[in-house]
Amino acid sequence: MPIPARIGFHASHEQFPPSELLSLVQAAEEAGFDCAMSSDHFRPWGKAQGQSGYAWSWLGAAMAVTSLPMGVISAPGYRYHPAILAQSAATLAEMFPGRFWLALGSGQRLNEDITGLAWPDKAERNARLAECADVIRALLAGETVTHRGRVTVVEAKLYSRPAGDAPALLGAAVTEASAEAVGAWADGLLTVSAAPEQMRKVIDAFHRGGGAGKRVVVQVGLNWAPTEAEALMGAHEQWRTNVLGGEVNWQLRTPEEFDTATRFVRAEDMRESLWISSDLGWHVARIAELVELGVEEIQLHQVGRNQRAFIEAFGTTVLPALRQG
Repeated sequence: MPIPARIGFHASHEQFPPSELLSLVQAAEEAGFDCAMSSDHFRPWGKAQGQSGYAWSWLGAAMAVTSLPMGVISAPGYRYHPAILAQSAATLAEMFPGRFWLALGSGQRLNEDITGLAWPDKAERNARLAECADVIRALLAGETVTHRGRVTVVEAKLYSRPAGDAPALLGAAVTEASAEAVGAWADGLLTVSAAPEQMRKVIDAFHRGGGAGKRVVVQVGLNWAPTEAEALMGAHEQWRTNVLGGEVNWQLRTPEEFDTATRFVRAEDMRESLWISSDLGWHVARIAELVELGVEEIQLHQVGRNQRAFIEAFGTTVLPALRQG
C-alpha cells in the first residue's frame, strides 16, 4: 500500500553555501521529492560544517525556482522580533499561496544570544515562545497588535498578507513536555526522529496538549553512502557536534564549544542519533515505521556531503518503493 506521507528534502544552511543549496533543492524536486524545509542558523554547529546563510533570503529564491511547498524553523523573541517573523512569513505566503509553513521553537543559544540578551532557562523560553506565537498569529490574522510582556509590540499591523489562509504555525519540540506545551497553540508539530516508542510518546504528548487532529512533521537526520564505512564516517565528520542531547544542545554558545564538547564522540556513537546505512531498503523500512505513527510529512536531512548522490539514490529507489507500497 503506498504511503500517505509527503517526503521532503531538508536544506541545511550550516553545511552548504546558499547558492549550492538552491541547485540542490531544484535537483530534489526533479528527483521526485514532494516538499522541502530549511534550517535557520546564524552559526554552524561545528567547524567542519562551515556555513550559515540567511534562510529567509534563500527561501524566496528557492520557492521561486521550484513548485515545492516549504517550511522553516525559527525562534521568535531573540534575534527575530515576532512582528518581523510574521511579516516575513506573510510575504512568502502572499507570493506563494498555500506553499509555506513556519515552525516556531524556543531557541538555541548558538544562534540567539548574538543580540546580547541573557539566555533564559527552558521554562522561560517556552513562555516567551507561547507569547510570541500569539503575537505572530494575531498579526497574520490582520489585527493591529500592541503587546507589552516578555516582548514589546506597539501598534504593529501587516499590510501585505496572503489573500487566502495564513501560513500554518507549527510548534517545534523534541521532548514530551515541550510537545505537550506547543499543542496548546500550534497548528501542528515539528519534531525530530527517534526510536518508534519515543516518537509515539512525543506525538501522544502533543495530542494531549491540544494537538489532536493536527499535522505532524518529522525531520529525520540520516546518512546514506554506497558503503557502510562511508556512511558512518560521513556522519561522524559532519554531524558529531549534534549528538549531545539534553539541555546541553541549547546552552553552548559557539561552534568551537560544540567541537570541544564532542571531541571524544566515536564514529560508532553516531548510530544512536542518526539513521546510518548503505542499504536503501533499510531506509525505506524506517520511513514506513514513521508513517505508521501517523506522521504526515517526513523531511529527510542527509548529513553527508554527498548530496547529489543521495538525491539520485533516493529519487531512483527509495521514493518509488514507498509510493508503490
